[in-house]
Amino acid sequence: MMWTVMAVVAALAIGHALPQVSQWRNFSWFERWLDFLQQQVFIKPAWQGYAGLLLGIGLPAALLALTVGWLDGFFAFLVALAVMLYTWGPRDLDLDVNAIIDASGLEAKEAAAKTLYEEGQSISLEGPVVVAAVFENALTRWFAVLFWFLLLGPAGALAYRLLYLQVHHKHDMALPENLQDAAQKTLTAANCPPAHLMAFAMALAANFDKVINVWREWYQNGGLRFDYSFLSAAATASVASELADEAADADDGPSSAPALLELRDAMSLAWRMLLLWLGVLAVFVLAGFVN
Repeated sequence: MMWTVMAVVAALAIGHALPQVSQWRNFSWFERWLDFLQQQVFIKPAWQGYAGLLLGIGLPAALLALTVGWLDGFFAFLVALAVMLYTWGPRDLDLDVNAIIDASGLEAKEAAAKTLYEEGQSISLEGPVVVAAVFENALTRWFAVLFWFLLLGPAGALAYRLLYLQVHHKHDMALPENLQDAAQKTLTAANCPPAHLMAFAMALAANFDKVINVWREWYQNGGLRFDYSFLSAAATASVASELADEAADADDGPSSAPALLELRDAMSLAWRMLLLWLGVLAVFVLAGFVN
C-alpha cells in the first residue's frame, strides 16, 4: 500500500510540474494491436463481443500484472510510477481549464474548450454544461484511473485507459459493432464505482445537503443501475451553491462571466475532492504503520 500511494503522489507531482509528460503518452501501439486483432481475430463472430474485448485489453493488462508481480520493492514502484504517469490524463485538466479562462474573446474560449469535449460533441460555455464537462473529464482523466490503480494495481489503470481509448478511439479503424457496444457498456460500468466515490467526496468537500439530495433523488427515480448521470447534477448543484455563497459575501459582485466563475469553482472543487482521496489513502498508510 505504501508503494502504491507513493507512486500516486509522485505521478501527480511530476505530471503537474512537467506538463510535457503528456507528450510521452503515445498509444499508437494499442492501435496497431487492435488493427492486428481486427484482421486476424475480430473477423470471427465469436470474438466480436466481450471475448474480443477481453483479448484486446485483458491480455496487455495481464502481461503488465505479471511483470509487476515478478518485480519486487523499488523496481515494482518504478513500474507503478511509470504506469500512473502513462495512464493519467492524457492532458493536464488544470491547463485545459486555465486556457479557457485566459483566452480572450468568445471564439477563442470555445476553441480552447474543445479539449473538454469528445469529438462530435457540441462545444458550450454555459454554466451547467461546462461544469458537467469538467467533472466528466475529472472522472476519466483522474479518479477512474486512480480508483482502478488502487483496486487492481498498475494493470487496472492500464486496462481502464485502454478501454477508454477503444471506446473513444480517433483512428479510422472500424471495429465490429458488437465489440464496441461491449466496450461502451464495460466503460460505463467501470466509471460507476469511482463516480459514486467522487459524489461522496464532493459531499464532504462542498455542500453536503445539496449533493446528498441530488444523489437520493437519482436513486429514487432510477434505482441501482449502470449510470452515473447523478455526478454532473451533483456537481452543478454544488458549484451553484458555492457561487451563491460567494455572491452573498461579495460587496461589488462578480468580475467575470458567470460561466467562467462556474468553470473556476468546478476545477477548485475537483482538486479538493482529489486531495480528500489522497488524504484518505494517507490515513490507510499510517494505519498500516501503526499496526
